Amino acid sequence: MTPHQYDVIIVGGGLAGLTSAIHITKANFKVLLIEKNTYPKHKVCGEYVSNETLPYLDFLGFNPFEFGAKRISKFQLTTHNNKSIEAKLPLGGFGISRYEFDFQLYHLAIKSGVEVLHDIVINVDFEADIFRVETKSNNILKSKIVIGAYGKRSNIDIQLQRKFVKKQSPYLAVKMHVAGEFPDNKVALHNFKSGYCGVSKTENNHINLCYITNYKAFKTYKNIETFNEEVLFKNKALKAIFKNSKPQFEKPLTISQISFQTKSPVENHIIMCGDTAGMIHPLCGNGMGIAIRGAQLASELIIDYLQGKIESRKALENQYAKRWKKTFNLRLKAGHTIAYFFRKDFFAPKILTLLRCFPFLVPLIIKMTHGKPMTVK
Repeated sequence: MTPHQYDVIIVGGGLAGLTSAIHITKANFKVLLIEKNTYPKHKVCGEYVSNETLPYLDFLGFNPFEFGAKRISKFQLTTHNNKSIEAKLPLGGFGISRYEFDFQLYHLAIKSGVEVLHDIVINVDFEADIFRVETKSNNILKSKIVIGAYGKRSNIDIQLQRKFVKKQSPYLAVKMHVAGEFPDNKVALHNFKSGYCGVSKTENNHINLCYITNYKAFKTYKNIETFNEEVLFKNKALKAIFKNSKPQFEKPLTISQISFQTKSPVENHIIMCGDTAGMIHPLCGNGMGIAIRGAQLASELIIDYLQGKIESRKALENQYAKRWKKTFNLRLKAGHTIAYFFRKDFFAPKILTLLRCFPFLVPLIIKMTHGKPMTVK
């Protein structure tokens, strides 16, 4: 069998994979996107996106507000002992479900000329300056570049023996959509013992509830419902939302083994992007923005390499790793630090008291985990 040849193969069709596919195709390169699931599909995600991404999305030809995205300008934070603070978001953001966001980006990718294959990648080899990608359906594919945009954890990570997969992660996330009352223009983070929950509206007026907790704390309870009653509902704001709304999913979505360990942005010559390259704590509420920003960073450098402006693969990889770290390292470290203190039941109320005394600190902290509006070449 003669392998199909591409300029770029992207493994994973989430935000990072889709946006990089559209971007590179716009530069007239042959791109294949491999995604194991069909669209549309719900994913465990906070579903709030910083407005820093809007200039880049506009460059790609995507306007989230055409699909009902909610404009978000306010932020609320509460602690497990029911202290609260509100602030204006410095840049603002928007709320849109991954169900709709990914689906519409997928349509744009197809329209742009991206080839999409629904399959599972089982092996990626690199030899003689060419990638050979093998899928579960016995497809053999070749490309000059492979982007890894397959999310938080995959068999490819195990195959590559990435360091973070060797360590068990203690985190579990739960997501659901509910119908009820919540301001369109607000994103809230509600702290509870052993975790925190993000709340915001999506394009169809559902409220997205997504929380992360320590699996060890969670497993002492029989199920999600018991955990909610015994732990989450100690936070009165969370209890009010859950009790005064109607679930829209048959059952909540869950994901475990979420790792916030440091990852390498390049592994075995694969350019890692989105959550595959590194994750910010959901407490900071901007994982989707980082995925999109990382896709832009990777796409611009890959285009330069394919056009001969970057002379070698080594130079491409070094430039990407350097720029990725420069762009995101401070954000990730800030996210780790903020999440650490808010996981500590003793510290969270004291931090909130401090922020209420010095409210100008809130937008400064938010800026530490967000970027400036994305400029486009």
